[in-house]
Amino acid sequence: MKLFSLALFAALSATSFAKTYPITGDTVNCRSGPGTSYAVKKSYKKGQSVSISCQASGTSVSGNNIWDKTSDGCYVADYYVKTGVNGYVTTKCGGSSGGGGSSGSYCKKINTAGVNLVAQWEGFVPSPKPDPIGLPTVGYGHLCQKKNCAEVKYKFPLSQTTAKQLLSDDLPKYTKCLAGYLNSKVKLNDNQLAALTSWTFNVGCGNVKTSTLIKRLNKGDNPNTVASQELPNWRKAGGKVMQGLVNRRKAEIKLFKTASSKQAYPKCQ
Repeated sequence: MKLFSLALFAALSATSFAKTYPITGDTVNCRSGPGTSYAVKKSYKKGQSVSISCQASGTSVSGNNIWDKTSDGCYVADYYVKTGVNGYVTTKCGGSSGGGGSSGSYCKKINTAGVNLVAQWEGFVPSPKPDPIGLPTVGYGHLCQKKNCAEVKYKFPLSQTTAKQLLSDDLPKYTKCLAGYLNSKVKLNDNQLAALTSWTFNVGCGNVKTSTLIKRLNKGDNPNTVASQELPNWRKAGGKVMQGLVNRRKAEIKLFKTASSKQAYPKCQ
């Protein structure tokens, strides 16, 4: 009887501590890997609860590149799972974020020059409205995750001060995913990390992960050469070349190539 009671207690404890999260989309596919190109294994209905065993980065869905591995062994886009936060809520699958070798001691926040660059090219939007390709944004480039940007904790219309605070809340997530894709042999100063964070914020973590730019940096190519040759390729939105993106890439390259003695990756000085 004692053994049975202990076993029952363990089972009940495991069940009670396995937190579940509701699906928000009408019909959400669960795939064999963290991306829309993977095969569909099953589907979840709106309101159905799922248990997340780990999370991984993959194809960006509405600005969110996190995919949740459920207890069913397949991956669902985190955008469609109501976890209550914009980021990871559990461990990363396989203990990695996509092949990077960062020890986690990189600079978590980019320098002022980088923040100002992002703000300049994103533009200030006090209340939610569609950007040039129809995606709802607010502040300095915050992509709305919920209807009317309900996840934003600051009151609308935003002031430039609260918009900068929102931007400061958003940017570390992009620096984090960028750092996760770089191996520890890559050396970046604070201007270089800031410029690449601006690029990541603009194009999304999923695109950065599979980019030639990241592959070349990890291979050991000269960072200034890589930035000068690869960043200009990211000039399209909605399949069209956008002059604003052409100009933004030039500004990012200029910041990237601005000399600095402060190391930011893989260790923060």
